[in-house]
Amino acid sequence: MTAATDVVVVGGGVIGMTAAVTLQQRGARVTVLAADDPADTVSTVAAAVWYPSHTDQDPRVLRWARETHTELGRQAADGVPGVVDRPTRMLLRRPYAGPPWWAEACGDLVAETAPPPYTALLRFTAPTVEMTPYLTWLRQRLEAGGGRVLRRRVRRLADAFEIAPTVVNATGLAAGQLAADPAVHPARGHVVLVANPGLTVSVRDEDDPAGITYVHPRRHDVVLGGTYQRGVGHTAPDPDTAVAIRRRCVALVPELADAPVLGERIGLRPARHGGPRVEVDPASPPGSRLVHAYGHGGAGVTLSWGSAAEVADLALGG
Repeated sequence: MTAATDVVVVGGGVIGMTAAVTLQQRGARVTVLAADDPADTVSTVAAAVWYPSHTDQDPRVLRWARETHTELGRQAADGVPGVVDRPTRMLLRRPYAGPPWWAEACGDLVAETAPPPYTALLRFTAPTVEMTPYLTWLRQRLEAGGGRVLRRRVRRLADAFEIAPTVVNATGLAAGQLAADPAVHPARGHVVLVANPGLTVSVRDEDDPAGITYVHPRRHDVVLGGTYQRGVGHTAPDPDTAVAIRRRCVALVPELADAPVLGERIGLRPARHGGPRVEVDPASPPGSRLVHAYGHGGAGVTLSWGSAAEVADLALGG
């Protein structure tokens, strides 16, 4: 199998699949090993709106965010399934001290005054992604170019070197064990889905003292959120949290008051203290290369294509 594959990507979520497609674009023969079908990964739970949520300022992360914004904007213009550029409104309650660190990545941010209890309103364009059709598109694109997605749970990263000399570790939460990285931890996310009454604008209030609040319209529904519970590792339903999320979102966007609830989704974001790890492992086996790409937390979609470009540089570099 080594002759047929140059790079193995372990992990079939949005980080793994964008890395796989980018590697293939650069001429590599790629196999993805996924414990679950890409459509069944935690990526499908994501609201999947471009925004570096719970991500610290970092020049490298800013570059990834900018490159991803550009790429997703291009995909939206090209009609890629599930990708739409949406006007976004972000309400601030804290004193406004100028554009946020990520503003230059989106390119069109404008700040305005806002009535109390808010201090400012930020307007910008943010690509949004419906993950089920998008992950299907990524897989089809990879397979159309000769790549493969195999359902296989990897117990040790070393086993992937039996297939190819270069391995990309995009295993999300599982990287905590596979890479022996104690900084990896879950951040539980809970969203509620309601029918779309005709909304087209995303709205967020991250400073709501009752909890982060966001309203993200899609074609047929609206994602209401949410939670970011660091260290909480279960996905059991929580009716009280669902009710609270809907209450906050209706207060933010009253048009949602009569929107029927369609369901809810709970997932564990693959967070990491210290930020994403994208680097070559200095302990890579002789003659081989292990590239880590995990820990993107709640910003996986936001950083995906920029991160994938760096992964490809590291994996295919001399």
